[in-house]
Amino acid sequence: MNRDGFGSRLGILAAAAGSAIGLGNIWKFPYIAGENGGAAFILVYLICIFLIGMPVMLSELVIGRKGQSNAVGSFEKVKPNSPWKFTGVLGVGTAFIILSFYSTIAGWIFAYISRAITGKLTTINPGELEGFFGNLISGSFEPVLWQFIVIFITAFIVISGIKKGVEKYSKILMPVLLLLLIVLAIRSVTLEGAYAGLEFLFKPDFSSLSAKGVLEALGHAFFSLSLGMCTLLTYGSYVKKNEKLPSLTLQITLADTFIALLAGIVIFPAVFAYGLSPDSGPNLIFITLPTVFHSMPFGGFFEILFFILIGIAAITSTISLLEVPVAFFTEEFNLSRKKVTVLIAVIIFIIGVPSTLSYGVMKDMTIFGKNFFDLADFTASNILLPIGGLLISLFVGWVWGTRNAIREATNEGKIRFLLSGAYGFVTRFIVPIGILVILFYSTGIIKP
Repeated sequence: MNRDGFGSRLGILAAAAGSAIGLGNIWKFPYIAGENGGAAFILVYLICIFLIGMPVMLSELVIGRKGQSNAVGSFEKVKPNSPWKFTGVLGVGTAFIILSFYSTIAGWIFAYISRAITGKLTTINPGELEGFFGNLISGSFEPVLWQFIVIFITAFIVISGIKKGVEKYSKILMPVLLLLLIVLAIRSVTLEGAYAGLEFLFKPDFSSLSAKGVLEALGHAFFSLSLGMCTLLTYGSYVKKNEKLPSLTLQITLADTFIALLAGIVIFPAVFAYGLSPDSGPNLIFITLPTVFHSMPFGGFFEILFFILIGIAAITSTISLLEVPVAFFTEEFNLSRKKVTVLIAVIIFIIGVPSTLSYGVMKDMTIFGKNFFDLADFTASNILLPIGGLLISLFVGWVWGTRNAIREATNEGKIRFLLSGAYGFVTRFIVPIGILVILFYSTGIIKP
């Protein structure tokens, strides 16, 4: 069976960067930076992303391109008849779980887009925004409807394949996302009092950075690049053999980091300009920022742009999440892509409904003291992702071998990889230790 693949380097970069750039950059990064003192946290985050994130990303891309197959098939082809293929099985399962609750958050974003476009969001009194958000997520019908719409859009794109679906729409959505961010950043920094926000973002104050902040920077550096769930491994399998994987890895990392910082430039100057708190936590974009737009000249217009921006970021990530199980079931069982995509989308929607209803009719239903949403989030983010990343680094570093990985990364020595020695050392020693620290911290085994 002839495999689909990316048609251009721009398409690869747009799709892979879109996978990495999601709600983690535009929703989570700003609020955890706000909670941990801003610039000092960001500096540690940047160190972690290049020390831990890039080597794991390159490892995923290398395994995928070498195997030229789905998450499970690539491990099997690189190391036949070994149990390491279950790392791919873990990745498929993790992507499945994450999409089930990620689509819930994306659904909230789409609900805000609809309110912003109709002008209803700007008519809500700032003091009532918290109650409005609470009413939205506790509903029984509307949140489920928006979750369904998110999964429908995702399946519509994935069903068309890599070149005509994932690549085509990524090449449209990513430039639009970047343009919207730039427009919003310009508006934010021109607000009176915006300088305080820029200072918070770029002037480090290490006295405000705790051990907890360092560990969260390490964890977010890993999670923000969509590592450990085989999304980039799957995308790597669609990359042509003549592509330069080290430079592609660097470009994806830079794009992801640039978008996260640009999101901070959009958010913090506006927050400081209107005297609000930068450490609002997860409510930052749902409650704090609508308050900002409510007070801003032409706030309704910029509010629409902002929530469309976040919606695009969410969809570029849901596409990559759905592609992982679709590629697996299509190739391993020789099934129709259309039928597999529809079936998996339906199953993920059904599994995701309890997460969506976790703040409403099912809020009192808990497992291990957590509602369905929190349990799915904790299991995937705190356990499965770090384990997946750890297994990938151990596989490349100690089983397949970094020399083989470097040969694949350099197209059998045809391109230069100046940091190949550093990559080998970091992948074998530094990355596993860093991921174990993330795993132990996120599960509460070690405390700062």
